[in-house]
Amino acid sequence: MKSFVVTGIGTNIGKTVCSAVLCEALKANYWKPIQSGELDALDSSFVQSLTSETEVIPAKHLLTQPLSPHAAAEIDGIYLDESDFELPHFTKTTLIEGAGGLMVPINKDGLCFVDLFQLWQLPVFVVTKHYLGSINHTLLTLCTLFQREIEVESLIINGERNASTEEIYYSYFPELKITYIPEFEEFSQESIAKAAKAWLDQMN
Repeated sequence: MKSFVVTGIGTNIGKTVCSAVLCEALKANYWKPIQSGELDALDSSFVQSLTSETEVIPAKHLLTQPLSPHAAAEIDGIYLDESDFELPHFTKTTLIEGAGGLMVPINKDGLCFVDLFQLWQLPVFVVTKHYLGSINHTLLTLCTLFQREIEVESLIINGERNASTEEIYYSYFPELKITYIPEFEEFSQESIAKAAKAWLDQMN
């Protein structure tokens, strides 16, 4: 049994949609340790509603404000510490979704998501998409992970592909596995299942 982390090169990059596809493809459970804001529309509920077998592990912290976790936790009167995020006992493959990108602060004393990923020592799926500035954001994310000796399972391109941009990624990281998940016209169990099958074909 192997579990994975899902992170992105920034906010609103499509991590949760990709997490749903990956959960369906891998028949995995889902854990998002921290959700900040939008507590009436949890990412975990979205993933569970679109997958056939995914069970949700309850979040460690549900923060009321749609802010960086360190700021949202302070408003809620909570201090988030590394010891809060020991991995639960997983009974099957589980995807763990971070919030924002690697350097999103969890507290004011220097703890970021990448520190948790390094602590957990799980392979990471990095979600990116093509926009002006995405090459910089993607390379910075990959460089940080490799410098920390954190395994990158795949760089997942969410949406349209761009061969020229992908060549840049390969020029820095020749062994990088790049896969892609297309944009969805609508979200349904059927569309997620179709994307999951297509993604699995790329990984094999």
